[in-house]
Amino acid sequence: MLKRTALAILGSALITSTAVAADIQGAGSTAAAPVYRVWSTGYAAATGTRLNYAAVGSGEGIRRIREGQVDFGASDVPLSPQEASKSGLVCVPTVVTAAVPVINLPSVPKGQLKLTGDLLAKIFLGKVDSWDAPEIRAVNPGLALPNLKIHPVVRADGSGTTYHFSAYLSEVSADWKSTYGTKSAFSWPAGYTGAKGSGEVVKAVQSNRGAIGYVDYNYVLDEGLNPVQLRNADGNFVSATVGGFRDAVVHSNWNRKGDFTASLVNQAGADAWPITMGTFVVVPAVSRAGERTLEAMKFVTWGYLHGDQLAREAKFVPLPGQVQANAYRELARVTDASGKAIGLQSMASPAGKAQ
Repeated sequence: MLKRTALAILGSALITSTAVAADIQGAGSTAAAPVYRVWSTGYAAATGTRLNYAAVGSGEGIRRIREGQVDFGASDVPLSPQEASKSGLVCVPTVVTAAVPVINLPSVPKGQLKLTGDLLAKIFLGKVDSWDAPEIRAVNPGLALPNLKIHPVVRADGSGTTYHFSAYLSEVSADWKSTYGTKSAFSWPAGYTGAKGSGEVVKAVQSNRGAIGYVDYNYVLDEGLNPVQLRNADGNFVSATVGGFRDAVVHSNWNRKGDFTASLVNQAGADAWPITMGTFVVVPAVSRAGERTLEAMKFVTWGYLHGDQLAREAKFVPLPGQVQANAYRELARVTDASGKAIGLQSMASPAGKAQ
């Protein structure tokens, strides 16, 4: 009901296009790739239009949309209103997911290792470098920890996952904040293993005993990885779950104020996962390729209207109603070069039954 109300706010006298368009071209976030794949399958069945999506990382996705190489860019880092205005772009969220630390410690049962945020920061700062260090043993009483060197695996490319991972560490560790801060890419210390994309991080973690890395949640499930428990803002050690991501969103300004530029990391909530993050699509505010941008926005609005169950199947959290209404308003600002409101036109619902 909230979704239809949001559309009504923007006007309902819209004309549905029945023409089958060329494939939509998108690129960016590796975290978001699974949900765009399942949306693409449903959208193609409903409209005949497919999505070709290149999971090349958030930074590259933003570069390609700025240069007009794709119909939409995808990023796990929201553009600030100032940055979006300066770049002539519109940025809206699609779904919610998370970053998860994962380890390669065969002697430690899956999902049993506990870390605090400060301890996680010390590990990636290189200040705790052995798995049987006293600091790790202190939060894992009774767990058999090996005398094994910690081997950090990090993203070597511009990554929204890195951005949110470092944003969390900046929230919980003054040392991390002053040393690295929050960014999408870092010059990591010698001896760390750098990998491009979450898939390569997975391979590096799996092939190195003692490794710890951070990946998008769906990779944890798909690859059978060993995830870490983290202590959240309420002081509880929690595992990464869709319910925990939802708890973080419920307690955030995304839900309270509809503000999707706010951070989702380290939110209150008994089960809230502390490295929860949104993922976003980016299109031109004034498009020189109006028809192509229109097709991309039809895909996004179809996902809002019909894709919630598909998002859940892909282990993502759909947007709260107020956030989605704000996203519609942002998309409504998009025009073609002649001033035609193609953002509004995109909200004519494509074929298919709402789920």
